[in-house]
Amino acid sequence: MKKNIAVVAGGYSSEREVSHRSAAFVMKCLENSDYSPWMVDISIEKWELIDSDQNRYDIDKSDFSAIIQGQKISFDAAYIMIHGTPGEDGKLQGYFDMIGIPYSSCSASTSSLTFNKYYCNKFLSQEGIEVAASTRILTGDSWNAEKLVADLGLPMFIKPNAGGSSFGVTKVKAIDQVDKAIEAAFAEGDEVLCESFMDGREFTCGALVYNGEVMALPATEVVTENEFFNYEAKYVVGKALEITPARLDDKETHELQKLTQRIYHLLDCDGIIRADFIYDGTIFRLLEVNTVPGMTETSFIPQQIRAAGFKETDILVSIINGILN
Repeated sequence: MKKNIAVVAGGYSSEREVSHRSAAFVMKCLENSDYSPWMVDISIEKWELIDSDQNRYDIDKSDFSAIIQGQKISFDAAYIMIHGTPGEDGKLQGYFDMIGIPYSSCSASTSSLTFNKYYCNKFLSQEGIEVAASTRILTGDSWNAEKLVADLGLPMFIKPNAGGSSFGVTKVKAIDQVDKAIEAAFAEGDEVLCESFMDGREFTCGALVYNGEVMALPATEVVTENEFFNYEAKYVVGKALEITPARLDDKETHELQKLTQRIYHLLDCDGIIRADFIYDGTIFRLLEVNTVPGMTETSFIPQQIRAAGFKETDILVSIINGILN
């Protein structure tokens, strides 16, 4: 009998829609595999199992199971596809740890660290990883636009400290834009990150464990006519050019992949991660680490998996095999 895999989607943040799209692709990849995938939708109001006919059944949170026509459906493992809270910040991982269900992503402690962009980058900078200069603002804190500009320069990026898909992110070019940008970022969370601008080309590189070794995937170069790689550029066809493999020579490619592998090791990651960088022609500087990267058919990671000569299904099955064995 096939083992049941819960493909967990939704979440409590603005990234719910993107999460559902990623989860649908994972379901498609696993439907003809040696596993039986089930969609589980998590929202603040309820947790539900969704069957192939789109019928919904309540999840019993005491053991993460559901009853369908009198039959109890339990899960052997969870494939977490929630971008944002509670799937990318360690909360869901902690829950699965408590009830003894293995899962596809980084541990609760690693997820908690990486989800906090400020602390993650501070930690990695102490290990020699180049990052942007930054300042963190908490709810209730006061701030001074003049001091922020003096410390970080212009332009600067102002964004939620925890979050993704570029929600609440502003590229600030003038001092009179600072306050409005901070307010927009606070609309997405309780902490705001102000970062100095790093000029250069943008690259992103995935990494995962395959056959017991950390493997870096072919990198992607991101080119957009937008001010930065925002939500529109990420999810609207034609708003960005994504070049996989990236336009780097062999030495640069090796350097970027080794750097991504090192970050994977330093953070004690599991599953698939993606690290985003700015390259000025000399140094790759880290933007952020994503521990539940997008998995729609056109997302970076599937592009990179295909460029490496693999099929998405094979990689996903390999990850599930690893957490079950």
